[in-house]
Amino acid sequence: MTDAPNVVVRLPAILTDLFPGSQRRVEMQAGSVDEMMDRLDALWPGMRDRLCDTRPALRKHINVFIDGERARLDTKLAPGDEVFVLTAISGG
Repeated sequence: MTDAPNVVVRLPAILTDLFPGSQRRVEMQAGSVDEMMDRLDALWPGMRDRLCDTRPALRKHINVFIDGERARLDTKLAPGDEVFVLTAISGG
């Protein structure tokens, strides 16, 4: 994985509250959003299940953005990318 780019991942507080010891800002090496999910799960087991379903795809209430663009699991990451993981807000 040493060839993977260094990226910064920003996680929502609601998610980090569920995983003691997790951080809102995480630096890691990952070549794609899917690989990023695996790395997050290696750091905090069970996190991938909170973010992804069994298809595999991002869960409906989870959004991932890179440079303001919505991403999917197969989205490639570039060096220095800042990845924002957001939870959808609903109400009425």
